[in-house]
Amino acid sequence: MNLDLLNSPAVLGVVTIVLGVSGCVGYFYFSNLILDKVIFPPRGRNAGRNINYANMVRPWLFLLPALLALGLYLAYPVFKTLHFSLTERVPGGGNVWVGAANYQQMLKEPKFWEAMRNNMLWLIVVPALATAFGLLVAQLTDRIRWGNIAKSLIFMPMAISFVGASVIWKLVYDTRPAEQDQIGMLNALYIFFGGSDPQTWLTIPFWNNFFLMAVLVWIQTGFAMVILSAALRGIPEETVEAAIVDGASPLTIFFKIKVPQIRATILVVWTTITITVLKVFDIVFAMTNGQWETQVLANYMYDKLFRANDWGVGSAAAMVIMLLVAPILVWNVRNARNEMR
Repeated sequence: MNLDLLNSPAVLGVVTIVLGVSGCVGYFYFSNLILDKVIFPPRGRNAGRNINYANMVRPWLFLLPALLALGLYLAYPVFKTLHFSLTERVPGGGNVWVGAANYQQMLKEPKFWEAMRNNMLWLIVVPALATAFGLLVAQLTDRIRWGNIAKSLIFMPMAISFVGASVIWKLVYDTRPAEQDQIGMLNALYIFFGGSDPQTWLTIPFWNNFFLMAVLVWIQTGFAMVILSAALRGIPEETVEAAIVDGASPLTIFFKIKVPQIRATILVVWTTITITVLKVFDIVFAMTNGQWETQVLANYMYDKLFRANDWGVGSAAAMVIMLLVAPILVWNVRNARNEMR
């Protein structure tokens, strides 16, 4: 009984938190103590110089755990994935160098180009719709009394995992035989408005991608709304009041006064959602498993790595995803730094 209690997730979680916090506190305390008392003691003729040296080194003490974590969990996996993408596993164990052969094989596969095409379609549709809906909701909810309640309801999908949201929407698209009652909302509406037979929405090529995109738009609209609502509240009231005095219409004020002043925030929201889209996996995996021409790059990578056990091509697909994400991420960081300046 005691062993079961010690192995319970709750106890292990508490122990992990206590050890983690204690380790951080101990590290910072003893590292500063060694720095000030042993390495650069503030005494003697070089006391002032030692204090300056200690102050120069001290920030790196705080950065060192983060740098080690980034190196171990980010940099090392990237280089290891790159290595795997240039090698091929052999039955006896180990890897054989094949150079760009995995990339050449990947580029010849129709499934890869299907995934690339679908990813580009997601990139065009999802960030645009999620940002536009978020901006629209942010503007409209600021003009009504129960705006905070509406914002809470719209933001609620952000608290749901992608898999949970996929299960919900899979029920929305559910299809039953024509002689049975339709529990799927979309088919129920389709039959109610005169449709003959219920549709299997997720198996309709091309259009089924848009049904999957609706799930991510539903989730990300709340994120866009919160960020853009804060940006709209930061617009000086004087500019809006001056436009009203000049006789500007609400649409003119919105598009000519407000939107230009929050353009940088709109771009940040857009690019953040774009990065999420490039990594989308859960929704496609849970709803269609990449069937019926809905494959995306992350699912293609998963299939190669864990189903076909082809680590070379799977790692090559992972590198393609990283190369697509990296420029957007760099631009986002540079834009944020420019805004801070």
